[in-house]
Amino acid sequence: MQRDKIKPILFSIIKHSSKEELKKQLPRDIVSGIMVAVVALPLSIALAIASGVSPEKGLYTAIVAGFLIAFFGGSRVQISGPTAAFATIVAGIVAADGVEGLIAATIIAGILLMLMGFLKLGAIIRFVPYTITIGFTAGIAATLVIGQIKDFLGLSLPTGTPTVETMEKLQAVVQNIGTANWQAFVVGAVCLVILFMWPKVSKRIPGSLIALLAGIALVNGFGMNVATIGDLYTVSGGLPVFNLPQLNVDIFRDQMANGITIAILAAIESLLSCVVADSMISSHHRSNMELVAQGAGNIASVLFGGIPATGAIARTAANVKNGGRTPVAGMTHAVVLLIVLAFFMPYAALIPMPTIAAILLQVAYNMSGWRNFAHLCKTASKGAVATLLLTFTLTIVIDLVAAITVGMLITVVLFMKMVSEETEVKGWKYYGDENSEVTHLRELPESVRVYEINGPLFFGMTDRIAAISVKSFTKYLIIRMRGVPSLDSTGMNALESLYGYCHENGVSLIFSRANEQPLKTMQRAGFVDLVGEDNFRGNIDDAIAYARRLLDEEEDAAAPKIPR
Repeated sequence: MQRDKIKPILFSIIKHSSKEELKKQLPRDIVSGIMVAVVALPLSIALAIASGVSPEKGLYTAIVAGFLIAFFGGSRVQISGPTAAFATIVAGIVAADGVEGLIAATIIAGILLMLMGFLKLGAIIRFVPYTITIGFTAGIAATLVIGQIKDFLGLSLPTGTPTVETMEKLQAVVQNIGTANWQAFVVGAVCLVILFMWPKVSKRIPGSLIALLAGIALVNGFGMNVATIGDLYTVSGGLPVFNLPQLNVDIFRDQMANGITIAILAAIESLLSCVVADSMISSHHRSNMELVAQGAGNIASVLFGGIPATGAIARTAANVKNGGRTPVAGMTHAVVLLIVLAFFMPYAALIPMPTIAAILLQVAYNMSGWRNFAHLCKTASKGAVATLLLTFTLTIVIDLVAAITVGMLITVVLFMKMVSEETEVKGWKYYGDENSEVTHLRELPESVRVYEINGPLFFGMTDRIAAISVKSFTKYLIIRMRGVPSLDSTGMNALESLYGYCHENGVSLIFSRANEQPLKTMQRAGFVDLVGEDNFRGNIDDAIAYARRLLDEEEDAAAPKIPR
């Protein structure tokens, strides 16, 4: 199956699999989809609350986006839905611009994702450095932790306390720590212990479901004074309904930056999840088709009352471990959640808020990648560590846009510095025949000088060209370019300046073995015609022989004519 093909992978699986293979795999996918739905149920509710919207909107997202992305997607096993990566961003948009602002931003993101897919930009993940990915992922995890302290400790905040930005939430926690509710803390702590210890008991039944049931039992069984979802939200059990909001050009213009942020994050998270899934099942996803599906799924999600969605690594891994191998598992997971929403959603009102906080704290721990973070801090270069820490800090203190933007700018600068250090321009040394012990050297006329360039010639490296100099007796300057793989417009300008310098000093330029890309750049710029096509030679020996021949012709032309 072609990796860059714009065709849902489900269609290819059906076309290229026998009926026997499909019949054998279908029951496994259905069972896996049911198990993934059990994992996704508490997570979807918790992530909706963390995003500042009502609990059922998390299920709307998992149902609508989860089904469509699985059906149209480019991965065999990807499970999509609400994720922790979006929680802080969505909460900020909802608090500042309301649900209408979120819908507009997500529609923009969906369109951008689809365009990225159709333009075959699925390889974009390769251009996001590992340090930046680890940095902002850890930063998102930290913001999620800060956002859950209030409910985990049962804090009471004065009416009107600003809690939109992460630093505002942290300040509110510090100022109101004295209002902590020990009963809420006990419930949260018990649920957190269950979440981390339950996998040792059973790996088939998700710990989040057990923690959820334990939290409900504690609060209701002991009559504890702990806030529940029903105390804070009106839980709706109705099915998702299509709603086309009244949006205008001004809203879309105002939400453009948020839409771009959601699109970039959705692309990175989804494709990362696909890469992880590929390694687990020894397969290859269609990145461009996955971006198209993510775009369509996000647009549909918000039009049916949901929030932004992306590929979820934890749920995708659960799908693989339970035997899912086709998109049918992802579609089944959405159908099961739809049944739960229709018949059992009112019971969600009983879930204690500290239980939700505990679930999200575990999510934050799992996504933090703290081992990779610590490993990079110990082993990476100083520049990479600085990028990692700055991306992490900016994600918490400002926002994800600033973190990724600054991180990418620093990475580009560090990359330029690293490559520039690999580019060198050195002149050939001259050795006397009597005293030199060096053998197998090429013999050069005194008036011929050779410089050899190794490494790419683009902005940031052109100062080395300016360092090339000639002697008063130099007549020909040979530039050996066999080690130059690429040349950009700035490098081209530097070569033109070198030509001007040589022309002023009466020196002719000769180029030895210009590679394909640099030669095409020089041809397009008219530089080959300026220097003379004959002055571009195939190798250094040919260039030296050519310079020697020109010198001989000059000497012959300058010699006095003896009359017969």
